[in-house]
Amino acid sequence: MKIILAKPRGFCAGVVRAIEIVERALDKYGPPVYVRHEIVHNKWVVDALRARGARFVEDLSEVPAGAITIFSAHGVAKAVENDAAARNLHVLNATCPLVSKVHAQGRHYLRNGRTVVLIGHAGHPEVVGTLGQIPGPVLLVQSEEDVEALELAADTPIAYVTQTTLSVDDTRGIIEALYRRFNDVVGPGTKDICYATQNRQTALLQLSRLVDVIFVVGAKNSSNSNRLREIGEEAGVPTHLIASGGEIRPEWLEGVDIVGLTAGASAPETMVKDVVATLRRFASPVEVFTLPGEDENIEFRVPVDLLDVAGASKISKDGNLGHSSTAEAACR
Repeated sequence: MKIILAKPRGFCAGVVRAIEIVERALDKYGPPVYVRHEIVHNKWVVDALRARGARFVEDLSEVPAGAITIFSAHGVAKAVENDAAARNLHVLNATCPLVSKVHAQGRHYLRNGRTVVLIGHAGHPEVVGTLGQIPGPVLLVQSEEDVEALELAADTPIAYVTQTTLSVDDTRGIIEALYRRFNDVVGPGTKDICYATQNRQTALLQLSRLVDVIFVVGAKNSSNSNRLREIGEEAGVPTHLIASGGEIRPEWLEGVDIVGLTAGASAPETMVKDVVATLRRFASPVEVFTLPGEDENIEFRVPVDLLDVAGASKISKDGNLGHSSTAEAACR
């Protein structure tokens, strides 16, 4: 069997920053620290941080007054920020800077008198946070059909923003539908879908031309991981979203000579190694290769409160930010 690893894969800079904020907060203030929602959508990461003393909650009512409180990488609504301030919580904001950029764009468009349209998936934490960060009506659309159903005049000034983890191709179609439907449209374009989403989707498309089956390592509730799975399927390659090697079914490997392997932006390299180790139990010998791809060297700074704390520990370093040698070396 041959295994081809996508590059880049796994942790992005926003995820590394979010995890590092929790780690540094634990080092500086000691446990417990409270995290509203999963810091990122990955059980391995959440369990590892929980073992260190992080407590994950879905509502601020579960946080004691004055406690260290961290907002997840997905962002929160302004009402949540106000609630935290009213309860005198010491907040460290781990919202991905690229998500915060979408919030700022939406507010800017609203101030300029435009009707704001958010392209995203209803109920996703990032979408909930964005809807709550723009102080006015925001219309959520999930498809080109939703655009056609908007009850607005064709000359309504429209501005759109996008959930960062959507498929570039799907988003492009919705944006084109907005331009067809309305005469006055502005927006950031697909280039403002986060760099990590674009890079991982591009790498997966390259991978799909070379392999018999694709495994995407990631959580079932991870938007960007689900988009990778969908893109692989649309490319005509059987593609499976798995959390670990233990989820691989033997029938998925029948007649397979070349396996493609990638990971969503919230999946650590440890999980990729686990999948490779599992595949080695199905075949021998196994050769592992890494597809050439984009180098990612972006870093986001942690909040100033935490700059006096030592750098990231193993959890946040484990994504390797696109460096591809780790899993490959583990198979030799």
